[in-house]
Amino acid sequence: MATMFGSGLSNQTGAAIGSLAFPVLGPLGVVAVRQYVAALVLVAVGRPRLRAFTWRQWWPVLLLAVVFGTMNLSLYTAIDRIGLGLAVTLEFLGPLTVALAASRRRLDAGCAVLAAAGVMVLMRPRPSTDYAGLALGLVAACCWASYILLNRLVGQRVPGAQGAAAAACVSALTFLPIGIVVALRHPPTAGAVLCAVTAGVLSSAVPYLADLLTLRSVPPQTFGLFMSVNPVLAALVGRLVLGQTLGAPEWAAIGAVVAANAVSLAPR
Repeated sequence: MATMFGSGLSNQTGAAIGSLAFPVLGPLGVVAVRQYVAALVLVAVGRPRLRAFTWRQWWPVLLLAVVFGTMNLSLYTAIDRIGLGLAVTLEFLGPLTVALAASRRRLDAGCAVLAAAGVMVLMRPRPSTDYAGLALGLVAACCWASYILLNRLVGQRVPGAQGAAAAACVSALTFLPIGIVVALRHPPTAGAVLCAVTAGVLSSAVPYLADLLTLRSVPPQTFGLFMSVNPVLAALVGRLVLGQTLGAPEWAAIGAVVAANAVSLAPR
């Protein structure tokens, strides 16, 4: 439990610290650095034998790389526009949708309605509503759902963590010229680079290694159930680290999404 909680807290704290570099690097620059850190960690752990991959193994790996980069970019841009708590809550609809799509229980239909009600509250029209930010949060959700399905396929075709490592490596190579352009157009400060690297370590390296350790002793269903706490952690970290406050309707909406996920993953 401590490892799972630490993983979630590390992930959300990393995202919050990374957002501190937005004024200098922008979300694109921060995501580029995060991709580099993720690639270094996953390649060191997975040690992919790229020359041995067949096309049947490569094409889902390449798709996973595209989804991986798009997911992080859309999430961090959403964080920049609508705040950490709301962005992570919308992104969390991805795994929730995957879980509900595989179920035929009436209770899960109720969970879908509850989650949809939460989303409607988050996206209700207001003078300050940032629809682009909300849309990017939903893009991140679609990417996370695709990430889960592609990871499953890659895991079936590529041994160990080689597939995830190869995807992270391809994604980092894709972001390499982007990072160079961002650095040339917006010369980074030492503080901004440190924040971006910290985000990569806390949001990529630490959660990956912690989850790898946790899943050795915790059933996947229990692990998925505990992940429900992430939107709450994101809202709390956003409040404490970034000073982002949420009103009662937003907290109720986050609670609805978290409850829907918890019920859908509860033991049957």
